[in-house]
Order: sequence, then structure tokens, then C-alpha cells
Amino acid sequence: MERAAIILFSLLFVHQSYTAELDTISDSSFLTYGDTLVSATRIFELGFFKPGSSENRYLGIWHKNIPVRIVVWVANRHRPLPGASLLVLKITNRGTLGLFTNASMIWSSKSTTSRNATAKLRDNGNLVVVDQDTKQVVWQSFDYPTDTFIPGMKIGRDYLRNKEWHLSSWKSSQDPAPGEWTMGTDTHGYPEVKLKQEGVVKFRGRPWRNILFTSVDSSGEEVIGTNNVTINNGEVSDAYILGNSSVLTRITLNYSGYLEFWVWMENDGWELSDSYPRKACDAYNICYSYGTCNIYKTRQYCTCLDEKRFVPKNQKDWERGEWSGGCIRRTPLECKNGSEEFIKYSNVKLPDTENTWYNMNMTLEECHTKCLNNCTCMAYANPDNTRRVCLLWFNDLLDIQVLPEGGGGLDILVRMDSSDLDSPSISKQKQGEASIRIILLVIFLGVLFIGLNISTWLCYVRRKRNQSEPTEEGEILNASKGQEEDMDPPLFSFTTIANATANFSLKNKLGEGGFGPVYKGMLEERQEIAVKRLSKKSSQGLDEFKNEVIFISKLQHRNLVKILGCCTEGDEKLLIYEYMPNKSLDSFIFDKAQSMLLDWTKRFNIIKGIARGLVYLHQDSRLRIIHRDLKASNILLDQDMNPKISDFGLARSFGGNETQSSTEKVVGTYGYMSPEYALEGLFSIKSDVFSFGVLVLEIVSGKRNRGFARSENEHNFIDHVWSLYNEGRSMELIDSSCAESCHPPEVIRSINVGLLCVQHHAGDRPNMSSVILMLDGERELPQPKQQPSFSTKSQIHVSNFSSSTYTGGSTNITRIDAR
Repeated sequence: MERAAIILFSLLFVHQSYTAELDTISDSSFLTYGDTLVSATRIFELGFFKPGSSENRYLGIWHKNIPVRIVVWVANRHRPLPGASLLVLKITNRGTLGLFTNASMIWSSKSTTSRNATAKLRDNGNLVVVDQDTKQVVWQSFDYPTDTFIPGMKIGRDYLRNKEWHLSSWKSSQDPAPGEWTMGTDTHGYPEVKLKQEGVVKFRGRPWRNILFTSVDSSGEEVIGTNNVTINNGEVSDAYILGNSSVLTRITLNYSGYLEFWVWMENDGWELSDSYPRKACDAYNICYSYGTCNIYKTRQYCTCLDEKRFVPKNQKDWERGEWSGGCIRRTPLECKNGSEEFIKYSNVKLPDTENTWYNMNMTLEECHTKCLNNCTCMAYANPDNTRRVCLLWFNDLLDIQVLPEGGGGLDILVRMDSSDLDSPSISKQKQGEASIRIILLVIFLGVLFIGLNISTWLCYVRRKRNQSEPTEEGEILNASKGQEEDMDPPLFSFTTIANATANFSLKNKLGEGGFGPVYKGMLEERQEIAVKRLSKKSSQGLDEFKNEVIFISKLQHRNLVKILGCCTEGDEKLLIYEYMPNKSLDSFIFDKAQSMLLDWTKRFNIIKGIARGLVYLHQDSRLRIIHRDLKASNILLDQDMNPKISDFGLARSFGGNETQSSTEKVVGTYGYMSPEYALEGLFSIKSDVFSFGVLVLEIVSGKRNRGFARSENEHNFIDHVWSLYNEGRSMELIDSSCAESCHPPEVIRSINVGLLCVQHHAGDRPNMSSVILMLDGERELPQPKQQPSFSTKSQIHVSNFSSSTYTGGSTNITRIDAR
């Protein structure tokens, strides 16, 4: 390497005597200071530049034939090059595009295995590295935007390749390093763009839709463009494409926090056509729930969305310009059959979509029915009139703005109590419904008097049926629930559950935890169930019960345990789950006999299933859930050995811009706790990632993380794994019961992923969507940055409470102890 570097930089002295325009960069055709790489039709150019009066040099891309050089992409924005440096850009023998200075590589594209790669600059401004044998693009600059968005680029996420496309501003006009402003896509609900300053949302774009827009070329003629929105399981992205490629446009996030839309005009240069935020009312959520912003002269003020139906939560604060309380309904929602409908508001900037659900193939009528049948659904709309999209809101409506006619607003239908529905069309509908009810009542009375004996018999049948069916409260809940299976759990009567468990017989008892005892039962329709019964002596059970009802009832995923219903009669608090005949994961992997039933294929599928469940909790569900007690005993196995995450008693949800929280009371299980949670009470999705990493290593090895026999140099289980990994002996970790059936590359990959997940610093751990890509991929994985951490009982003081657990059919129910 040193000899090659000496030869290379010797050639540079000869090369300095002239400059060149290149069309290709390879291992033998390289670019140095003064040279440029030019696209085929000379639209874009790549080379070295110095911003403003700075002496630092950067590698960047700009429009070639425009006298005012505006850089649209920077390679080495994190590592500026001093003016005296020798610079060369070339393809290395590993197929990587590398930037060298004084024989040291200071920037490179992603490494590849290509032995025959070249780099070209395309006419759309995309710098690509192409494998000449396969003709495949192995790296492209469009995957790494800086502060500028040009036609053909994307904003959003590529889940398959684990890419996020977003803009980040320069620090200043002379410093391309990432500044405090970012513009990216919020994909927790229906996608929308958010502009943030150091992570805090300052401006929100409108929900994405395919629209036509117009621009003007340098001759003054109108050019039509389109927004190209992609929303599917593999990718969520937005791009814009112009009908005439000769029109030069760019969208730039400047270092002052403005998103600017520029068009090149031949006689006038770069002309600013639009900028966001435009005015005070564009500031994010300044009027809070159900409030809308208005401008009077130069002053901004807030009003409620509809002053007939909404009022300020705090009138005195509202009158003095303090709007943080937002607005509330005049008539609270009660969610009784026929008591609520929807009122349409037009020309609205749709509310924040972070806590929403959407379906990309549903009519507005179907959308109406789905929202009406769910008491927690507050509003619905179609955000994209070019396709059939149903978008539902489940929290208070935030960051609304009523726009002027022609301002690009859309319709939204907001849930209201029927007493607030006073439009003529609704009144006529009410009159019609009243007439129908009167007719039905007359018919019913006639039948009642004619068939008294039949009625008496029906009453008898009803009494018998009520002994085993849900109470009236449960029937009302189910009627309001309608088709929405994932919202509110059905209510069972205590009698039904008592009958199903033989009056909570000891022979049906599966175990007992901090929540209380768990029983096996069977409903009349022969469905097996598991019943958690809140112990009246439990100090923590009521909180767990609330958590379970709030979270599990709103979550539906094949790798999460399914709640079938609950019972809240008198002092009784019961949770009813699907029964898991194969018990919990710990009853298999830590048992010599049972572990023989788990070959490597089953173990690897269990690892991936748990990962998919966590991706749903952290990213894809309406709520952002942190489990906080992920461990082997909280993973249940169905009859096909598919894993299901259970026990949400300690779970917490995040909303808004939260990414981390803290607690003074650390609860959980020793050995699975991340260091920042165990020692400082800080938890985030990366806390679950840590627990997942420990769990992966347990599944591979069949060894418990606690009670591990320590050697002189190995203080705990993870130390042991790390030692084997560093010595290249990772395969020695595999459980002997599945050693013969294992696939070594998958084992090594799993151990590597496990160690990445248990790194000391939360920021170094991957997110769970990256973990899935690592487990399924074949590319080389990153290496852990340092020896992982491991929380032990001797290190921390933790509350002596761990979440209670139903373990399917297991008798090994978690006890209340700090393990």
C-alpha cells in the first residue's frame, strides 16, 4: 500500500502541470485538484472547490454551464482539506471511490467486492460507482443527500437497503459541515416532511400526495412537473420530476433554516420562487389541539377550528395570547351507538399525521365506516385525491390550518357528538331516521301483543345466554368496535371466565407472577385461553393491567401475543389471551431435553420473528412502544414454534418528538438491562435493542446470561461471547443440541448482530429495522466499536419488581424479584 501511494503521488507532480475534464474515474484514471468530472451532456460537473473565503477544500458537484457556482452535493463535508494538501480521487482495488490526501484516504464511498468498477457523473447530477462486469450501480451520491434536493433525488426511507434520505443544512456559507437544520420524512404514520432544528420540529409539510405543478423555463414557457410518491412495504419516498430536463431547479435547506425553491432564469440567474416557512402561521403547532392560526395585518393569532363546536381549554390564557392549552369540544364524545357522526371541514392543511393509520386502497365510504366503528378515531380524510387512500387520526388534531380558497387545502371529516350536527342535510337525515324508528316501534309493539308467549320464551333464552355471554357493557363496546379488531378488547363476563377455568381451579393454574395467578381455560366454543387474574394483594398489578389493556389491545402483529379480551367486574381484573401450547422460549433453550427440539433453523426463525415484532413496536405501530422487559420468558411460542412477544406491563409509549425518557424507578430484569437504563434510568428504543442482543446470544448458546460460570478474564456471559469473538472462535458458542443442524454463516452473523446490539453507547447500537437487514443479508457487517457492557446486580440498585409474565403453558411464571 505504501509503495502504491508513493507511485501515485509521484505521478501527481507530473499531473499538476495541466488540468483535464474527465468522463470516467477508475483505478488508472484519477482526478486531482483542478480537474473535473463532467456528465455526458455537460449539465453537471464534479471537482474541488473552496467555499467563500475559506482555504479549506471540498469535493462537490455543481451545474457546469452556469456562471454562478452553487454546490448541490459535498462528499467530505465532515473532513475539510487544508489548502496545501495534495488531492486525488480514484477507484481503489476494492472497487471503492476514494479521496486521498498525502497518501491517506479521508473519504470514500461504501466498500464493494467489485474488482472492475468505475465512477461516472450522470446528467441528473448523480455520482455513481458501477460494477463493469454486472453493470450494476454499487454506490450513488443520491443515497447521501447534503443540503440540496434536485429532480430525480428522493426524500424518505428505503427499508430494504436501510437508507434514509434527508437534507441537512450547512453550518454557514463557508462551512459545508452538517448544521443544526434537517429536513426529512416522518414515517411513524402517513408520511409527511418535517423541518427540524436540532431535532425539534419547527415546520411540517402537508401529507404526501401525487400532484402536478408548474414551473417556468428560461424562455418564460410553462413546464409541467409531478410529485412522484411511493408508499409500500419496501420504500416510502417522494421525488419530483420535470417534464423538460433543460429546466434547472433545486430545493435547498439553507443554514438559517429556510427551505428554498430556486429556478434558473437565463437573464436573471437563480430566482427564488418559494420559501418555507413563509409566515408566522407556518410555525409548527403554535395553536395546539384543534386550533388554527390566522394573520391579522402583521400579527398572528389563534382561533378554534370551529367556534360553534370547539372552545379554548383555558379561556383566560387564550385571551392573553397563551394558546398552549389548545381547544376542546363543547360537547364531549360518549361513543354510544348513533350518538356521533362527522362534520366536514374544507380547505384545511391536514393535521400532523404522526399518530395515524392509513390504507392505500380504501374508498372514502369504507374509511367513514372504519372510523365510525372505532371510538378512538377522531377524524378521517383522503390525503391524495389521485388514489384511494384512507387516513385515520387517533389523537387530538394538531397543527391544523384553515387555508384560503385555492390554497391547496383538503377536506377532513371530524368526529362530533350528534347534538353538534346542525346542518340542513344532517337535520333531514335525522328526521328520516326518526320516522323509521317510529315505524319500527309500532311494528314491534304489534308483535309484542300478538306473540306474548313467544316473547316470554325469548326472555328465558336471553337469561340463559347471558350466563355465558358478555355483559351489556361488553356488547355496547363490541358494537362500537365494529370491524376494527385491533382497537378495544372485548369484555367478557366474570361468569364466562369462571366457567372456562372451572372456577379458577388449582389444576388449571399455570403459574403466578407479580400480576397474580395465570390459569388455563376453555370457552364454550372450545377455544383454549390463558387468563391473568389481578391479585388483590399486588402492589404493581393494577398498573400492569392498565398497560396491557392500553398497549396490547391496540397492537396487532403476528409476532406479538394476542389479547382476546378482558373483564372488569367489581374488584375483579382479568386479562384473556390466546393460549400458547409450547410455553415460553426459556423453557426450551435452557432445558437440556427440550432444547433438542429447537434445531438451528427454528432458532434463527425465532430470532428474526422477535426482531420483526420489535420493528413493529418501535416503528410501524401507531404507538411508539418500548417494551422494557424483553427476555426469554416473555417470548411465547405457538404450536409452530413462531415467537410472540408478551407482557407489556412495563411498556412505555413515546409520542411527538420524544426519543428518550427517564425514570427514577428502574424496573426490569438483571442481565437484560442496558447500562444507561440500569445506571441512569434512561430508556429508549435502544434499551430494547440491548435486551434483544442479550436474547440473541442466549438463543444461539443455550446459556443463561445470569449465573454464568466466570473465568479469571471473563466476568460475565457477554465477556465470554466477546472473548470467543475476538479470538475468532465464535462457533464454539453454539448450543451443542443444534450444532449439527446449524448453518455457520448464519450463526456467525447472529453473534455479530448480538454484539452490535449490546454495545455500551446507545447511539452505537443499530435500530431494529437495520437488524433485520443484517440478519437476512449477505454483506459484510460492521464490527462492534468496543467491548460491550453488561449490567450486573453488583453494579446497580434496582426496584425489586419485574413484570409478571404469562408463559403460555409454562409453569415457570416469573416471580417478583430483581434478577
